[in-house]
Amino acid sequence: MAEEKNHTAGAATIDAPGDNTVQVTFLPEGKTVQFEHGQLPYKDHGKEQSLLDVALNNGIALDHACGGNCACTTCHVWVKEGAENLSEMDDEEADRLDMAADLQLSSRLGCQAVITKPGKVVVEIPAWNRNYVSEGH
Repeated sequence: MAEEKNHTAGAATIDAPGDNTVQVTFLPEGKTVQFEHGQLPYKDHGKEQSLLDVALNNGIALDHACGGNCACTTCHVWVKEGAENLSEMDDEEADRLDMAADLQLSSRLGCQAVITKPGKVVVEIPAWNRNYVSEGH
């Protein structure tokens, strides 16, 4: 399971990752989680070890109206760092992303972007998506 550590100064920090450790930071909350590559329990939405799977395993709000089946764009994220640690985008994801609001070169669907190797990944959940989730839709 993911480990999150807090120091008394109030800033959340994570121990230095090991050789097989994945470290994912979700912005703008700044929540960082880490786990051993290949050891994340599957939460039944999106592809196994996808960004959506990581979010669900760690209580991070990332909408997935279609259940993580690449049938909507509600899990749209921007990859700020570590794209080389994610699966390549396939044609189905690219076609679906064409319908996403505020599309950027770094856009991915959280349900389809699978962490393929250990390392650091930083993603931002767009404001429109965060607002949608917070309103309970």
